[in-house]
Amino acid sequence: MEFPAYRPRRLRSNESIRAMVRETHVTAADFIYPLFVEFGEGVRREVSSMPGVFNISLDQLPAEIDELKALGIRAVILFGIPETKDEAGSGAFAEDGIVQEAIRAIKAYDPDFYVVTDVCMCEYTSHGHCGALDEHGCVINDVTLEMLAQTAVSHAEAGADMVAPSDMMDGRVMAIRGALDAEGFTDIPIMSYAAKYASAYYGPFRDAADSAPTFGDRRGYQMDAANSEEAIREVALDIAEGADIVMVKPALAYMDIIRRVKDEFGYPTAAYNVSGEYAMVKAAAANDWIDEKRVVLETMLGFKRAGADLIITYHAKDAARWLAED
Repeated sequence: MEFPAYRPRRLRSNESIRAMVRETHVTAADFIYPLFVEFGEGVRREVSSMPGVFNISLDQLPAEIDELKALGIRAVILFGIPETKDEAGSGAFAEDGIVQEAIRAIKAYDPDFYVVTDVCMCEYTSHGHCGALDEHGCVINDVTLEMLAQTAVSHAEAGADMVAPSDMMDGRVMAIRGALDAEGFTDIPIMSYAAKYASAYYGPFRDAADSAPTFGDRRGYQMDAANSEEAIREVALDIAEGADIVMVKPALAYMDIIRRVKDEFGYPTAAYNVSGEYAMVKAAAANDWIDEKRVVLETMLGFKRAGADLIITYHAKDAARWLAED
């Protein structure tokens, strides 16, 4: 296969031939769209650091679901903003909590629309950390497992199709799987945030979800950005504990981890294209520094090429429109 016998440009000469030999494909069905929900009426408040992303109230959910379905997007992942917070994060597992009510609202409107729920405590605790704290301000792992399991069961009872623990506590997949099974929810899958890094890319999300820690940071339980072997160990643990889908978060700076996870385990793999990654593209596009459409679709291809089966992304609506146009 040496030049001139093999000329790769022969298969690049026009869009017809490029499409025929294209190795990687992205469709709207690959996307899960994040939704930030809160109590109230008529709320549709744009997140200042995430143009095009909104905090919405429960009454806005039907229109949101209609829009997503029209674009071919089949699933959302819910994040709740409670009216009040406490040290125990009790709003996370309250029967009338914001996520529980959002699940019911979506299922009442469209029972077949797929609802994934984020399972964590940080949006509900007054201190902003992902679980119960000891006297030194450190998250107590095993006590937090009980809180997470209770939260996951409450989501399943409300009608969630899948739960997604994002806390990075050791053993949380096993705790959640056991609690779900004990309550008869054996068919509810778990998508674990298996390799979730302590990343600087999360800033805009914390604006949207009001979930920034009031002190310290989360490096005591989220992963060090320098580590990749540890990610493989984390994923292996979550699979052994019962995870059905494993996730890498963030995605853009961690495509090597996505690739390694997919090659090592061959498991359904999700990539979370996080808020900071989204905000950077939006800011650059607003200044006419980049072609937003091309950059977004190229990025989505990159995630798929790296091995992602599913992509959680705030770009989902725009990307789905652009894919339909093309």
